[in-house]
Amino acid sequence: MDLTQGTEQERTIRAKKMMLLFGIISMVMMFAGLTSAYVVSKTRPDWLSDFELPQAFIWSTIIIFLSSVTFWFAKKNIIKGKQKNGSAFLIGTLVLAILFIVFQFQGFSTIIKAGYYFTGSESTITTSFIYILVLVHLAHLSVGLIVLLVVIYNHFKLRYENGQTLGLELGATFWHFLDVVWVYLFLFLYFFR
Repeated sequence: MDLTQGTEQERTIRAKKMMLLFGIISMVMMFAGLTSAYVVSKTRPDWLSDFELPQAFIWSTIIIFLSSVTFWFAKKNIIKGKQKNGSAFLIGTLVLAILFIVFQFQGFSTIIKAGYYFTGSESTITTSFIYILVLVHLAHLSVGLIVLLVVIYNHFKLRYENGQTLGLELGATFWHFLDVVWVYLFLFLYFFR
């Protein structure tokens, strides 16, 4: 298939989808590198093998999964022209995203209260890795929040009508990717101690 074929609009759509795909691939590579470094570092003598992830991370995982479900319903309703339902699901996704962040910081707080530190002379390699993995994901999630806010804004400006849903589709794809990354990180940290 020749990527230069088609109308200007078709080429623009393909280009935007490819840019998102390249971004996702680069993020996958980054997280693969970080988790590989985690695996290699696990052989260190100062590794904490009895470290438990806080309950807040379990709740945040459930919440981010639910946010993916609400975004999926939002997209489905908007494409069908059910604007009110789409609005409700988009706002629900935003609320769940904020709850996810709250639970992430509660998890950090629980780790610190247990006497584990992420940086400085009292830190451990284990907690430093958790800190890096979660913070990098939160940095990507902040981009996801901006994307979500742009999708919500464009939805309320009625820009996703008449089949013009590229922004919605790209936003949903990125959001689902962020959710999959967190679920992967959580399961990795939970089972690979």
